[in-house]
Amino acid sequence: MSDHVRIISVTENNYDTKTLEFVTDDEARPGQFYMIWCPGMEEIPMSISKVDGRTRSISVKRIGPDTERIHSLKEGDVLGIRGPYGNGYDLTPGRKYLIIGGGIGTASIMPAVEASGADTIIGARSERDIVLRDRAEKAASNVWYSTDDGSFGFHGNAVQLFREKQAENHYDCVIACGPEVMLYFLHKACVELDVDCQLSLERHMKCGAGVCGCCVMDGSRVCRDGPVFTRDQVSQLKDFGVQKRDECGRIVKFRKG
Repeated sequence: MSDHVRIISVTENNYDTKTLEFVTDDEARPGQFYMIWCPGMEEIPMSISKVDGRTRSISVKRIGPDTERIHSLKEGDVLGIRGPYGNGYDLTPGRKYLIIGGGIGTASIMPAVEASGADTIIGARSERDIVLRDRAEKAASNVWYSTDDGSFGFHGNAVQLFREKQAENHYDCVIACGPEVMLYFLHKACVELDVDCQLSLERHMKCGAGVCGCCVMDGSRVCRDGPVFTRDQVSQLKDFGVQKRDECGRIVKFRKG
């Protein structure tokens, strides 16, 4: 579905991230994404950071000209959206979930936190980089934080904190979105500890509809077959944690270390 929506609120989450809310009649689910556009920018994919009745939101980290353009929008401005796309998270009743967000990946997991009330870990480089903290603390049964510099919460990364909480609480399944290096080591930990997981992966998406091929990983289209993949599916993705395609479809290797 393609639509133009009017922004009903803009919230500054921290020094480089804003959340834009709007109303739409789509049937979005936690873990899905929109293709976002307005004059002066390229169309880009953005995780849906709120699914509340007809209210939706995107939470946008300023990292380049397109996100800078979105940051310039104000309440009352019009935003183009296409979607929702992707498969979303599977929140099966009766399972004990731990939900993990790393950096701006916290935007993707927040609707799942609010839908389930599950225990949650939010990881960030420092306290000033944490986003959507107020919503997590309102919705989750427990919220724990990890920061790389130790400025708030656990001094270390989200995967280290996951290992600690898994030993204490014995979760059935982990839901996570964040930087690929975080997801790579989280997947390894889940395999080692025999814990199910659902990981939301990121690749360059031009179309969102499975046509352009820029988001292909070992034959799977992240925009259509994902962005959420199970533990077993991720185990079959040889590109995961190793390489991706750029906007021209060229292979780019991830830097090691």
